[in-house]
Amino acid sequence: MHWKKQLKLNSNEYDYCAIADVVKEYNGNLAALPYSIRVLLESVARHLGEDVTEENIDTLVNWNPATPQGVVPFKPARVVLQDFTGVPAVVDLAAMRDAIVSLGGNASDINPEIPVTLVVDHSVQVDASGRPEAIAINTEREFERNQERYQFLKWAQQSFNDFEVVPPETGIIHQVNIESLSDVVISKDIDGQTLLFPDTLQGTDSHTTMINGLGVLGWGVGGIEAEAAILGEASFFPTPEVIGVEFVGSFPAGTTATDLALAVTERLRKENVVGKFVEYFGTSYSELSLADRATLANMAPEYGATCGFCPIDEETLNYMATTGRSPELIELVEAYAKENHLFYDKEVVPTYTKVITIDLGDIQPSLAGPKRPQDRITLSNVAEDFDQSIQAPVGPKGFGLPAEELEKSAEIKWDKEDNLIHTGDVLLAAITSCTNTSNPFVMLSAGLLAKNAVEKGLKVPAYVKTSLAPGSKIVTSYLTKSGLLPYLEKLGFYLVGYGCTTCIGNSGPLDDAISDAIQDEQLLVSSVLSGNRNFEGRIHPLIKANYLASPPLVVAYALAGTVRKDLTTEPLGIDKNGQPVMLNEIWPSAEEVQECIQKYVSPDAFKEAYSHLFDANERWNEIETTTSDCYEWEEESTYIANPPFFEGLTKELPKQGTLENLHVLAKLADSVTTDHISPAGSIGLDSPAGKYLKEKGVTYRDFNSFGSRRGNHEIMMRGTFGNIRLQNQLVPGSTGSVTRYLPTGEEMSIYDAAMKYQENNIGGIVLAGKDYGMGSSRDWAAKGTQLLGVKAVLAESFERIHRSNLVMMGVVPLEYLNGDTAESLGLTGEETFDIFLPEEPEVKQLIDVIAKKADGTEIRFTTRLRFDAPADIRYWKNQGILPMVIRKKMA
Repeated sequence: MHWKKQLKLNSNEYDYCAIADVVKEYNGNLAALPYSIRVLLESVARHLGEDVTEENIDTLVNWNPATPQGVVPFKPARVVLQDFTGVPAVVDLAAMRDAIVSLGGNASDINPEIPVTLVVDHSVQVDASGRPEAIAINTEREFERNQERYQFLKWAQQSFNDFEVVPPETGIIHQVNIESLSDVVISKDIDGQTLLFPDTLQGTDSHTTMINGLGVLGWGVGGIEAEAAILGEASFFPTPEVIGVEFVGSFPAGTTATDLALAVTERLRKENVVGKFVEYFGTSYSELSLADRATLANMAPEYGATCGFCPIDEETLNYMATTGRSPELIELVEAYAKENHLFYDKEVVPTYTKVITIDLGDIQPSLAGPKRPQDRITLSNVAEDFDQSIQAPVGPKGFGLPAEELEKSAEIKWDKEDNLIHTGDVLLAAITSCTNTSNPFVMLSAGLLAKNAVEKGLKVPAYVKTSLAPGSKIVTSYLTKSGLLPYLEKLGFYLVGYGCTTCIGNSGPLDDAISDAIQDEQLLVSSVLSGNRNFEGRIHPLIKANYLASPPLVVAYALAGTVRKDLTTEPLGIDKNGQPVMLNEIWPSAEEVQECIQKYVSPDAFKEAYSHLFDANERWNEIETTTSDCYEWEEESTYIANPPFFEGLTKELPKQGTLENLHVLAKLADSVTTDHISPAGSIGLDSPAGKYLKEKGVTYRDFNSFGSRRGNHEIMMRGTFGNIRLQNQLVPGSTGSVTRYLPTGEEMSIYDAAMKYQENNIGGIVLAGKDYGMGSSRDWAAKGTQLLGVKAVLAESFERIHRSNLVMMGVVPLEYLNGDTAESLGLTGEETFDIFLPEEPEVKQLIDVIAKKADGTEIRFTTRLRFDAPADIRYWKNQGILPMVIRKKMA
């Protein structure tokens, strides 16, 4: 390693890559570099070699804030996975073991190159709520539904090195990550020397960004990028702009970190920070607790940034002490961060692309909704905003309904007191999501508010489905020890599980009588949750208006029973003496909350909560599985299957070059997202995936979701391009998974046509417009495309991550030149395509294409090959990153 220096601490000696020396050699100015850029620079300099060049280092040392140049080859220190997105990544690792054995290699050669932790947190659903036995019922059903998946993960835990599984009923990946998994600074023994470097990570979940609150650089990626990192490969992204967010002033009474996060989300969305780094600083940076910073960092996907970075400072060290990290580790983090210029210096402000100043004194209690997290509404305006949204045009802030909708009601046919519901009533109130449950201030505020409400005699209407789903067991620890949990329970907020529940749509069913009432009258009702996302259709299929709020406001709206009350001027309810109770009467003071934090949020509590992180779940411990190096695939499994990515794999590189006679599988317009391409949500009864499950003897009630079946390629490839809103121009006026099989002209599902093409050895191509693959990074958008036999995608432009994922799966991305489009070239999609790829392509090379019409006429044009880095060429030559790694291991 170049630029090696030694740090001596308590008679121990450590090596580290000295950022100051790197900057000096390349004639840079260290003080001008944002802290997040310094972390990237340390990683790139330490990994100088195959994928990292001196040019990459020079680009970061002399980072240009206005117009950053070049790409960053990033190798994170570790990877975190959640179970929905993690299972297919682990399936691929298992399949790679089979493949390398078939070539005469050793299964044990396929192991993670860096530490990997998978947290099972996305599978629990709120089937039961509002009663003491809710968590027991939900957990039992979770294990029933997911037995095959859990058995597979248990095998992986036992079989792979550097691979750990945090079992169900433990917590949410991001909260567990920040409270326990991260050491902030990693020490690794290499050849008898101990090397220090910053913890950095990538995770297969958008909200991996929460770890930035701890001063750890990390963000969410698709499964394919995560697999690349796990296998020791770099991921490449454009050198980022860094937006500095400066905090000044102090919080007014009655405001919380949630209110700040919603205000920051609103502001940064307007500033368009998509694809950029955000870094927090300022005179009031030190006023933010680490839990507040984590709340801000968690919301980065909502404000569109790659990350929201919070540099290491005294508060980081305090939090490490509070959460039970060892004094030795804390001392090491402080010494290293200061020695290597990663410790926040309030006196020296780096140079940022742009600085946005936010006065904490301007923050007001707020919600966000009814459909997006960036649409903030101050508490006093929520009722009016909801009423306006009813008649507003259909869109993020409107439902496009007549004014009469506000007068509608529905009778619930049950024998409970609250048997009438109205437009805007709160049918679901959920304290959920790592965003807020990781923050003791807002959780204890909710508990104290519940206590005050109960003592006043207030009750939650029977029609409100209430739930408490903390992100870790520390929450129930301090709520129990403080005596506040019973008050939450009296209002219906019983523990339902530790995991991502309502926030990702695992809110479970409403009571049948309530569902019937909503559907009979087509009533527009609402939810209030302490989550980070409230997109249309995400929370519950019957609830159209969804609002994000702090945990105490979730309790308040549960008591109010509607979003049509102005909680700043109207009473929440009537007390036991018949007197109205206002929200400000039961809202706890900041001093009360801080007193609870001091008493009950302790290092001992954290140590107890995390003492058996990997083995506390007895159900998990009892799962029996094989201990073989290679997984024993069950042929009849509809959850886990050996993917065909390695069929025909040879040790030698396959011959690559011109692609001939490609037929168009789909011709698409602008802004086709990965949600259009990748299977998600429920599985339709008559869809190709549904028919497959029926053939396998699976009943409709057991179809489960595409998310739960991501480990089975047969299901996923049948759902690729299956979104009901996809519009394939080969079948004008159609929506959903339909195309024309061009040799005969007959209409059929995209999956069926793809299989017919493959039977006849015909490759496929997709034609698309601008921003192809925008949206969340979904690995199956690329994997499914490849399995359907698509050899190339020709688009006007690509979203960065999806383009990268296509290349990693061996699919060629081509871009039209000089304003060309399918329309301007006269392409209907009925042509066959020849693409003249050389055997030795170059980065961004110009490539000739011939489109042949049925009458023999030809359209010749030139495209740009979107291989953006030398690594892309290596992936293509190997027909994808996974075959490439196997060949590397066999070399």
